Amino acid sequence: MLAVSLAALLLPSIDAGRAAPVRKVAKARFRPAPAPEKCEPRKFRIILDVGHTAEAYGATSARNDTEFGFNLLLAKLIGERLKSAGFAATRVLVTDGKARPSLFKRAAAANAARADFVLSIHHDSVPDKLLEEWEFEGAKSYFSDRFGGHSLFVSERNPHFRASLAFARLLGKELKQRGLQYASQYTLPLMGRYRRQLLDKDVGVYRFDELIVLSRTNSAAVLLEAGSIINRDEEMAMNSPERQELIASAVTAAMGEFCERR
Repeated sequence: MLAVSLAALLLPSIDAGRAAPVRKVAKARFRPAPAPEKCEPRKFRIILDVGHTAEAYGATSARNDTEFGFNLLLAKLIGERLKSAGFAATRVLVTDGKARPSLFKRAAAANAARADFVLSIHHDSVPDKLLEEWEFEGAKSYFSDRFGGHSLFVSERNPHFRASLAFARLLGKELKQRGLQYASQYTLPLMGRYRRQLLDKDVGVYRFDELIVLSRTNSAAVLLEAGSIINRDEEMAMNSPERQELIASAVTAAMGEFCERR
């Protein structure tokens, strides 16, 4: 094998003692990066993804109501409040079918609609091992009053992770200012495979890279667990118009600030 000297790779060739002619290299023109597109509320396309489907309804509440029903009701209210605040292009997305196929379907629908932002609406439960049995209206039911609160999830696999995290923090701040507490149990070992990295310990933003609705969308995206419906007291609160209005107002305020900063 022949050794190649470093000088031969770096220096111009020499022919008969004369230096090779120096070629003029045109100076590259400086082109500034394009400025971020201004957010105009009436044109800002927000998708409110209703978590789960009528066929695959997610968690069951302490009083045997489906999570999908909670999600749909809250998403519709948030949509109304956002439109009233000037976000006229807001759309509530309801998908159908079995659990996993519906996840890809909702991400594809958001991308097809060229969404500027996706907010996925859910209500929380706990791992089955933490459930306790009780009877409600003559039927066997399950609950866990040990944990409660809302939580926010973002994915580093989302192409707009920083924007997603920024909105999640804004929403967490608005919820906190309204007296609500976030669910802290996701950092605990007892959560097992549901344990998550806490990105913001002040307002409860967690990292969850594997969520399809967050990682497969082309826009910024956040998943909101609005509250625990397996906690008997919090289930009652989540069913109240007062709590629903409080959450809707927090989302609207956070979206307004997010759009203004953008």
